[in-house]
Amino acid sequence: MDLGLKDRVYVVTGATRGLGFASARELTADGARVVLTGRDERRVADAAAALGPNAVGVVADNADPDAAARLVATARERFGRFDGVLISVGGPTPGAGADNTDEQWRSAFESVFLGAVRLARTAAAELGEGGVIGFVLSGSVHEPISGLTISNGLRPGLAGFAKSLADDLGPRGIRVVGLLPARIDTDRVRELDALSGDAAASRAANESRIPLRRYGTDREFGRAAAFLLSPAASYLTGIMLPVDGGARHGF
Repeated sequence: MDLGLKDRVYVVTGATRGLGFASARELTADGARVVLTGRDERRVADAAAALGPNAVGVVADNADPDAAARLVATARERFGRFDGVLISVGGPTPGAGADNTDEQWRSAFESVFLGAVRLARTAAAELGEGGVIGFVLSGSVHEPISGLTISNGLRPGLAGFAKSLADDLGPRGIRVVGLLPARIDTDRVRELDALSGDAAASRAANESRIPLRRYGTDREFGRAAAFLLSPAASYLTGIMLPVDGGARHGF
């Protein structure tokens, strides 16, 4: 199926590795052009080089108030248009509710929550009919995840913001969507498994609770993201799509 991505231009944040990079890779593979971001200059350059001429890297932090306008401007200057954004950011510091510090909460709020809201607001002001705003969230939107208290606190609120934004922007023909990854085989998830003290046992236990009995691949996530951002998904808005192998118990 032709997703209609050829020559469309997207900003993808947090895209030097993991789910952000996987999403940018699948977008460019289908003909889109991307402005990808990260906080480390070398990683940004390497990621853009790996994706080829249809990608440009920008060093940016989602928590930076000036980043959003700069990224949209880069998309227009380098590729001549701006069709959407996928807002992804590394997961916040793990920890139990009694252990996370004020500073950890404050830092995560600035990058995970407020930074995402700011990027979405800026994109909304710049997009026209057919534009799309996507959020990479987490299965914690529906079910808290043990040991990820900060994520459990912030991701559901961001999903609520995304749903409200979908209502606000729908009359302008702009879509808002969210993706809810669970156990996707990335560095982040492998690090979380290692926190148990026995990464292999943790992974086996998690896989046993997933109906497909395995972790997802970053490519599987990236393809789901590319579809949701594409014109092929033109009647999908306000949704939160679990990419979890069936792990979520609810409908």
